[in-house]
Amino acid sequence: MTVMKSTIPDAVRQVAGSALQSTLVDLLRISLIGKQAHWNIVGPRFRSIHLQLDELVTVIREAADTVAERAATLGLQPDGRPETIASSFALPSPKDGWIRDDDAVEMTVETLGAAATRLRERIDATEGADPVTQDLLISISAELEKQAWMFAAQGASRTD
Repeated sequence: MTVMKSTIPDAVRQVAGSALQSTLVDLLRISLIGKQAHWNIVGPRFRSIHLQLDELVTVIREAADTVAERAATLGLQPDGRPETIASSFALPSPKDGWIRDDDAVEMTVETLGAAATRLRERIDATEGADPVTQDLLISISAELEKQAWMFAAQGASRTD
């Protein structure tokens, strides 16, 4: 079997690989959280938030694919297996059962915010190591923050 070789030094590859793998796991978690909320949401804003969650999942899955392909490009094996995702769960997620529309919005904002904070740490870690990976992480961070803003606008008080 041929193993992919990278053109960057091993030390740099390890920094980038760690950031990419952690980001991949977070993105896959967000997509699962989004689908769980999508399937179980109830309330007067069901339809709009149901559709918005689907849009979120699509964007996040595309980002996860890009992250995994960057890791493979560097000669690293991306790991998106269920046991990998479940073994280090660190993002807020829905509880069992039906989810009120307001609770779904609040949880999604919290989840995206936590993921964006973690991603910014990885952006800092890759700054000197691999600017290509850092650029990818920056673009994903921008999208996470945009999605968090869009969900937060759903939950904004109408009296503010």
